[in-house]
Amino acid sequence: MKIDASLAPTGLTGADTAKRSPKAQAPANQSSDVQLSLSGRMQSLETRESSGSPVDSAKVAAIKQAIAEGRFTINAGAIADSLISSAQELLGKQSRA
Repeated sequence: MKIDASLAPTGLTGADTAKRSPKAQAPANQSSDVQLSLSGRMQSLETRESSGSPVDSAKVAAIKQAIAEGRFTINAGAIADSLISSAQELLGKQSRA
């Protein structure tokens, strides 16, 4: 089956949308009246971020160097134990809810 290229699309064009939407005609530099308020939890996160980095960059650099030199060892048992403990804790919380 051949598609007839002479048929025009039935959707709205960009010009049609601009005519129907008053916001589309507003200048880009015009301010809006929308106000935003953050929850208390979000505000505490922003305060924590602005007070300093929670990442110890010296420790990160030392670990990176140890990995590069092949001296970094991974304790798979400790990781597995922590994962199992976390999963059990999460499952315990779900059954109580």
